[in-house]
Amino acid sequence: MQTDHERGAAPAQPRGRRGRRTALVASALVVVAAVAVVGALGLGGDGAQEGSSAPPRSGSTVPVTRTTLTERTTVDGLLGYGTEMPLPVKATGTVTWLPAEGTAMGRGGTLLRVDDRPVVLLYGTLPMYRELGLTAGTRQGTGQGAGTERGTQDSGGQGRTDETSGAPDPSASPTPGGAGAGGTGDTLRGMDVLQFESNLAALGYTGFTVDEEFTDLTARAVKRWQKSLGLPQSGTVGIGDVVYSAGKVRIGHAGVRLGSPATDDALTYTGTSRKVVVNASAAEDSWAVRGAAVTIGLPAGTSVKGEVASVGKSATAPEDGGGEGGSAAPTVPVTITVKDQKSVGRLESAPVTVEYVGRERADVLTVPVAALVALAEGGHGLETADGRFVAVKTGLFADGRVEVSGSAVREGMNVRIPE
Repeated sequence: MQTDHERGAAPAQPRGRRGRRTALVASALVVVAAVAVVGALGLGGDGAQEGSSAPPRSGSTVPVTRTTLTERTTVDGLLGYGTEMPLPVKATGTVTWLPAEGTAMGRGGTLLRVDDRPVVLLYGTLPMYRELGLTAGTRQGTGQGAGTERGTQDSGGQGRTDETSGAPDPSASPTPGGAGAGGTGDTLRGMDVLQFESNLAALGYTGFTVDEEFTDLTARAVKRWQKSLGLPQSGTVGIGDVVYSAGKVRIGHAGVRLGSPATDDALTYTGTSRKVVVNASAAEDSWAVRGAAVTIGLPAGTSVKGEVASVGKSATAPEDGGGEGGSAAPTVPVTITVKDQKSVGRLESAPVTVEYVGRERADVLTVPVAALVALAEGGHGLETADGRFVAVKTGLFADGRVEVSGSAVREGMNVRIPE
């Protein structure tokens, strides 16, 4: 009778460590295969795979929330008083006095002195383009038939009428305009006269009607003004005696020295309010719309509100050619005003940042960007708390979150942030 050995039968597998190791390896292979199958199923299709049963991985979970996503972009800017512009000085002669740079100047202030005559700042939009005064025809007028309104306004008695008879007082100066009410064709008229008279009255020199007609009463007020300035009392305003601006100014740098001839660029100015100028990329300036709200970041770490006031219409290339590559995009200047000047503190010039709102998506489903997982076949997905994967379509990325959508995504569902 043959033994087992003689019949060629395999000897019995010994029990112990070696047997257990073989069993564990076989089990591990089964588990790996199962995970691979689940992963393949979970990463495919448009939604969750209900039949998958992969064990949940470690990591925190967050809910899908519905909110408004706002894309914010920050660019560099410069705080200051804006671009300096030359004052339209028309006085001729030698500059004998200049104000200090940074001086704030209001209506009636002396901008500079030429041949020791003050050049005075007034408010207006029309430039000084002619001499203002009485014409030859006005000076020779008789004043007969002049309106009582003009005569009674002058506190010095000019244009008075006799209180008993109502006839013109022969001691009074003739009312300008020549014979008859309304004057002659020689009377100086125009919007520049109205602009000057408005300034004269605002400075406290009254006694005339503020209108488009330069009258003898206007000339009398001019003489009183000239006396206060230490000027000869001619009653005539020379073309170089005043400079008009839209409002208060801040003196910039001088283009001439004392003793030099006065020129058009003798003095520069800016406004008195601090503002921010941003050189925005011409290709990405859609945010720069007049009236758009922005946030200005100051060097101290605080922020203030600003508003786009103007946008340049001409794009320019960077002065340095865009660096080594020379590929920097052309820029346009964007001026931003600050309504609350006190919020800026004492800063007069400083580099700042400007944050503006780009795109915005309201009432959308969002998750943290870290919750996105890349799908094997392309695109993105989310892993649910129980280990399933759902495909999603991404939208706007902003503030560390991303807009997601898909048939299997709903508000409040928990998704895992992979470790």
